[in-house]
Amino acid sequence: MIPENQYIDREKSWLAFNARVLQEAGDENVPLLDRLRFLGIFSNNSDEFFRVRYSAVRRLAISGIAGEKLLGGSTSFQLLKDITTTAIRQQSESLRILSVIERELEKENIFMVDETELSEEQEAFIREFFIQKVSPALVTIILNDLAEFPLLKDTSGYLAVKMVLKATEKPSLLGFRKTKAEVRYAVIEIPTTINRFVVLPPADGKQFVMLLDDVIRYHLDSIFNIFEYESISAHMIKITRDAQLEIDSDLSKSMMEKIADSVKERRIGDVVRFVYDQSMDKDTLHFFLQKMHIESTDSIIPGGRYHNRRDYMDFPNLGRYDLLYKANPPLPVPGLTLEGSILQRIRERDYIMNAPYQSFSYLIKFLREAALDPQVVSIKITLYRLAKNSQVISSLINAAKNGKKVVVQIELQARFDEATNISYSEQMQQEGIQLIFGIKGLKVHSKVCMIERMEKGKVRRYGFISTGNFNESTARVYTDVTLFTAHQSILKDVSKVFDFFEVNYRLHRYKHLIVSPHYTRTRIYRLIEKEIMFAKLGKPAYMKLKMNSLGDIKMIDKLYEASRAGVKIQLQIRGICSLIPGVKGMSENIEAISIVDNYLEHSRVFIFANGGDPEVFISSADFLTRNLDGRVEVTCPIYDPIIKKELIGNFDTGWKGNVKARLHSDKLDNKYRPRGSNAVFRAQLETYRYYQHLLEEYEAQKAAKAPQDTIEK
Repeated sequence: MIPENQYIDREKSWLAFNARVLQEAGDENVPLLDRLRFLGIFSNNSDEFFRVRYSAVRRLAISGIAGEKLLGGSTSFQLLKDITTTAIRQQSESLRILSVIERELEKENIFMVDETELSEEQEAFIREFFIQKVSPALVTIILNDLAEFPLLKDTSGYLAVKMVLKATEKPSLLGFRKTKAEVRYAVIEIPTTINRFVVLPPADGKQFVMLLDDVIRYHLDSIFNIFEYESISAHMIKITRDAQLEIDSDLSKSMMEKIADSVKERRIGDVVRFVYDQSMDKDTLHFFLQKMHIESTDSIIPGGRYHNRRDYMDFPNLGRYDLLYKANPPLPVPGLTLEGSILQRIRERDYIMNAPYQSFSYLIKFLREAALDPQVVSIKITLYRLAKNSQVISSLINAAKNGKKVVVQIELQARFDEATNISYSEQMQQEGIQLIFGIKGLKVHSKVCMIERMEKGKVRRYGFISTGNFNESTARVYTDVTLFTAHQSILKDVSKVFDFFEVNYRLHRYKHLIVSPHYTRTRIYRLIEKEIMFAKLGKPAYMKLKMNSLGDIKMIDKLYEASRAGVKIQLQIRGICSLIPGVKGMSENIEAISIVDNYLEHSRVFIFANGGDPEVFISSADFLTRNLDGRVEVTCPIYDPIIKKELIGNFDTGWKGNVKARLHSDKLDNKYRPRGSNAVFRAQLETYRYYQHLLEEYEAQKAAKAPQDTIEK
């Protein structure tokens, strides 16, 4: 029976994704320190969700159209309540998991201690640590007499301090009487410039870690020694603000100025979540809520003693590598060199790099070689999110210093990376690099690079097209594929994309690339319709689609139509999936899984049966409305038969996963895919082995070919 509601609300689906991350933190088969990392990722994800998605629903709820039904059938008010209920449940579960992990760490002689559990040696250590490191970085504010409550940042955690001052005696007609004890409140910002986990001196084969919060609690007497108080307590609070950017329409300002101003304005966005230690006194909670004008109960979430658990992503390893996943070194790409000329190899044939299974160094090598090559005349690249100390930026500046024309399209509106991208933009401007700051109303999310090289008096193009950001830090964790190519027709289309950035009122025709916002939706529709036609003709008809999110209703309807026509559809969707698979008469030919494991599944790969001659694409775009209609995205066809085979093999390897694969469903229950009688198959581990096998095959063929080459010589 076809359900009345044929779609899953995207916010609820996203929360289900974060629940999968929390499952990893709770999984006893995951190494202990990695479980803490997943707990940090869960917390970081939650923060971003409330800053962006919850805030958007909240704005909708107060806009006057709150009664309208949303995608999942709820009103915006009901959705806010459902989100809060889920968030509180997940918060409680995360605290339970943290408690379990801490007990397991104790079995490994690793102890989390608070300010009440210190030895004399540890007390001496943290007193010195506080004086030298913490005290100079503390911001402490007494609140009672302030005319205006201080601005709290949603990137920091705070200790809400309550002091009950000693009662004093005052003269009266009857002698002396005690005045009522005065209560003073203060707030201490926990410094973000110091690692939150303080490693204490070991003792008797045991290791000890103390949170910075507790180091501060231990020194409350020292911080507030000018006050005479009977009691003092400190409980953690944390807020989340609406992160929506409001872009100024002032024509006299540059785009960089507008974004910088908007990022500053974000600091005073509405509070959409207030998380507090539920052991806090009620009068203290009331004081802070009143002073911060927080009234909606939907945004008030009780928690435990510690918040800002995203910091657990950086929990110290303590030298205990046995409590971490075994690191698999990135593999070489068969046939591609890091020693000779990479451009020469790419001229001979296309290559594809799949990080982190394979080394991201090839991309840096490409840019560094282009920066030095006297025959390279220009480099054009799109940038979205960059590493803290970006080798990509360093290579581009190097190229500019060597006289190359360097053109960079940098997306200043990359959420939460705006300040970083502004800083890099200023660096590049100083070096004479030409910057393009996007197109009004469109984010540039495409991942492309093209160089022009003079060869025999003519310009020849080389380039790469990717599914992910050119970020060497995230490339160690995010799975993404990058095509290196000298295919002149594809690169001519890439050149047109850069022309569009500069003259965006001119509509280009692309012979090979599929480019949003003008063509992606219609081209994908056509590819789906072709599969429907092949299914009706009795020819091979299937789709294998891997992406981060699937939420566009029209695209989902098209997939439902294909399912009804008999097209077999396999979906690997890591995050949001608004499609309901496996419903008779609607989606019985659709299966959908999500893999959450040590790496973040980030690549977008689209495979269409095409009647038995598969068409394969890589893309920067998910099937979300914003990617199809509101961003500049690039989807690139794969023509090389070796690479086609590799990407199909890569997808099929992931599809066999039965350890970390969860089933998408309208129940949002994150059930693991049944293993049945099948052997254990952990997709990411088997993918690494898949690339090891490809490398071994290449080396064997190379060795077999070497004697023949010698004979011919």
